[in-house]
Amino acid sequence: MNWKIKSFEELTTAELYAILHLRSEVFVIEQNCAYQDLDYSDQKALHLMGTDDSGVLLAYTRIFGPGIKYTEASIGRVVTSPLVRGKGAGRELMERSIAELQQHYGKIPIKIGAQQYLQKFYGTLGFEQTSEMYLEDGIPHIEMLRL
Repeated sequence: MNWKIKSFEELTTAELYAILHLRSEVFVIEQNCAYQDLDYSDQKALHLMGTDDSGVLLAYTRIFGPGIKYTEASIGRVVTSPLVRGKGAGRELMERSIAELQQHYGKIPIKIGAQQYLQKFYGTLGFEQTSEMYLEDGIPHIEMLRL
């Protein structure tokens, strides 16, 4: 996979379209969840994109410095294309996201709002559950922290 990270202002219209398409494909269509994905936070994020050799977006996260989403830095909108699931793309995406966050902001705590069924996966990356389960857009979530 080919990786690049950009601020919102650096994204091309084609990249932004691909990001919004993938997020809609997975979070809205696949998860059958009607919610407002466009939350005016993209402008404050760094956008990590993993593409194949032809430029098709296969993996994506948005990364926030401390004090934007949480007191801590955070990673969100973690998404992989159905084309690469079960092939280690999600782990590579999160490992790269953590590395990019640390490169930009230092080795600081990272907080995420994770879908509850992914607790074990995020645990293998050093995240620990810090909240009770809560519903976000009808989907069970938990907050997790990596120190």
